[in-house]
Amino acid sequence: MSLPLPPGARVPDRYVWLNGQLVRGEQAALSVFDRGARDGGAIFETLRVYGGTPFAWDRHMERLVLSAAELGFPVPPAPSRLREAVAEVLAAESLRDAVVRITVTRGIAGGRPVRTGAWVEAEALGGRLWVGKRTAHSEDGGPAGARVMVSQTAFGGGWIARHKTTSRLAWDLAREEARAAGADEALLVSSSGEVLEGAASNLFVVQPGGEVITPPLAADVLPGVTRAIVLLLCAELGIVAREAVARLDSLHLADEVFLTNSVQEVLPVASIAGRPVPARATSLRLLAAYQQAVAAATQV
Repeated sequence: MSLPLPPGARVPDRYVWLNGQLVRGEQAALSVFDRGARDGGAIFETLRVYGGTPFAWDRHMERLVLSAAELGFPVPPAPSRLREAVAEVLAAESLRDAVVRITVTRGIAGGRPVRTGAWVEAEALGGRLWVGKRTAHSEDGGPAGARVMVSQTAFGGGWIARHKTTSRLAWDLAREEARAAGADEALLVSSSGEVLEGAASNLFVVQPGGEVITPPLAADVLPGVTRAIVLLLCAELGIVAREAVARLDSLHLADEVFLTNSVQEVLPVASIAGRPVPARATSLRLLAAYQQAVAAATQV
């Protein structure tokens, strides 16, 4: 039967794999007693699918399993079962280039053993790309680059920020700030002026002289999958890169700034708070290397 909805609510009419079954539209419903719905007790992974093949699958699953263990979750579905679920959803939605989200909840308390809730959903890639990603740069043909603003709220996510949980109101509010300002992304800055990350991305800064820095994981930023791959690519390309504190005032002196996440890949920053960022050569070089790694892994 259909579940009651708030007046005016519209449920996307697409397939979701939910707790072992494909369901659609209003049937994709989670119990209010599930701790994922009740108190934000869930973790998730967002990954990009190229030609029907998820990229960096093992890295995403490793992060999911580690977070589940460190946060005391019940054992989540096996990565092999989740991979089958992804394939089922992609087939049901006739998608090959897509963004997939896998969510695992703490389940309903009281059972023995307590079991997680889990669902897998997929969306067409185009709707998830930022304007600065889907728009071409007039001179070099690469992505135009992200317009970035700085969140006006001092940020301090604490240790929980190292995990990709669904308790992300602070990050979501920063994204709303960005949308209101006509920007692609919001930078999150601590009360002491340290730039930590984007609301949905990791930050890299190319300093004068070419050294690349990224805020340290010890600052309680998300250990992004794309962030880790980019650091490996820097080593392969001979680009000096390291973790280091990035201060807001130092961004104005940077040669380049770029953002990374699994959907946007490596995206140059075109401007920060209306101030143009002058260069983009290093970020485009890393983007090309990243896309080569994708092609080798997915045969696309």
